[in-house]
Amino acid sequence: MRLFLIPVFLSTTFLLAQEEHNHPVPEKLGAVSFPTSCNPETQREFDRAVALLHSFTYKPAEEAFGRVVEHDSHCAIAHWGIAMTHFHQLWDLPPSPADTSIAQTEIGQAEMLEETSDRERGFIHALSLIFKDASTVPYSTRALNYENAMRSLAEANPKDVEIQVFYALALISNASPSDKEHRRQKQAADLLEPLYREFPDHPGIPHYLIHAYDNQELAARGLAAARVYAGVAPSAPHALHMPSHIFTRLGLWDDSIASNIAARGAAHQQGDTGEELHAMDYLVYAYLQSGRDQEAARVIQQLTAMPNLSMGDFKIGYAATAMPVRYIIERQQWSEAEKIVNPPDAAQPHVLAIAVWARGLGFARMGQVEGADKESETLRQIEGRLRASGNGYWATQVNILQREVTAWSAQAAHKPDQAAAILRGAADDEDGIEKLPVTPGPVIPAREQLGELFLEQGDLASASKAFETALVHAPGRRGALRGAAQAALSH
Repeated sequence: MRLFLIPVFLSTTFLLAQEEHNHPVPEKLGAVSFPTSCNPETQREFDRAVALLHSFTYKPAEEAFGRVVEHDSHCAIAHWGIAMTHFHQLWDLPPSPADTSIAQTEIGQAEMLEETSDRERGFIHALSLIFKDASTVPYSTRALNYENAMRSLAEANPKDVEIQVFYALALISNASPSDKEHRRQKQAADLLEPLYREFPDHPGIPHYLIHAYDNQELAARGLAAARVYAGVAPSAPHALHMPSHIFTRLGLWDDSIASNIAARGAAHQQGDTGEELHAMDYLVYAYLQSGRDQEAARVIQQLTAMPNLSMGDFKIGYAATAMPVRYIIERQQWSEAEKIVNPPDAAQPHVLAIAVWARGLGFARMGQVEGADKESETLRQIEGRLRASGNGYWATQVNILQREVTAWSAQAAHKPDQAAAILRGAADDEDGIEKLPVTPGPVIPAREQLGELFLEQGDLASASKAFETALVHAPGRRGALRGAAQAALSH
């Protein structure tokens, strides 16, 4: 299948339309060819929309698909495209009621249009399974139905690049965080690697390879894709940021810093607040690991000057809450941690948990057992809310945070054996679960905290072992390197 490079120039009408939304479409997006049965005059705009979709530039993609509909009211696959922009597969699941409502409307429009190809009907049918019966069928069931439908479509069309790429994304999206063998990620990579060699300028292929390899086991295999994706779609903020997922996994802090400075600038210019904050969070993380604390502090100062943040948006709420917490906790400023305030009420419970955890840790490390236990109980309540809502992944993460606070509280209460047992269990559980792409990692990994606990208890051999394991899971982390050196020096 022949691919062509999406043109750099934009029409005057297109630019004016984007200026109204303060979110100009990236000019260089990569090479995409998604043949349709629609009016041939809409093909170039449709391919641009798909390229935007592959770089998770959702709002401009939705507008581009909308222009296709305006020029060809019978283009069913363009309605599929609009619905796809409301399916954020790798960080915002399940789709919100608002996104679900819009997507259901668009899919309904697509299904009513009969002048379409079997291939296009396959895409439309598969996506319909994500949003069908959303109020009664668990999202996990719907996601598996979508994956199975995309697998059938891929098996029937083995030479169709777009079908294979979207199927690979479905596999990555459905990968279990507790699967340490990374079976779905490897299956996706097996699909994408041959395509990457044949279509190196396709934006979705290196993007999804990075996501497939965004884990401790496979990260080194993702370095090639990380080195090229930003060059494939250099005007897409997410394309500029994504390489830092691999750089973070490998402890390549200077590369991560450069990646996220570029991503942040592009996102700010395009008015993409969520992507800007996402890049800023990774940037703060990398600055702190590099010992560049003043530069991290500057980013956080700039955060405080950003008005009217939509804290109910998970991507925004998480980054805005995590950044100042990282700065305080990474630098072990425990008296400052006690003063951390909760995010606004609009923030989701697992975002609130970050602030509660940091405050509890501050109390415990300052010897204030009562304050720590109060925050631990709050974390327990947040975990209960998340489990009741069916959010098992974040409930487990909050449970780990709660046990960390409890362990340090036990240490402050002169119960070292109890503290070590609790924190060891938390570390084992955390090591067994993959992080989600929204975060560069735990603020302080539980295994690294376990090393700090053993240091405090004077058990240098156990501390060394804990830090060694922590550095396998998160190479180059400053706290683990510092702790390992201290344990070796004191031994």
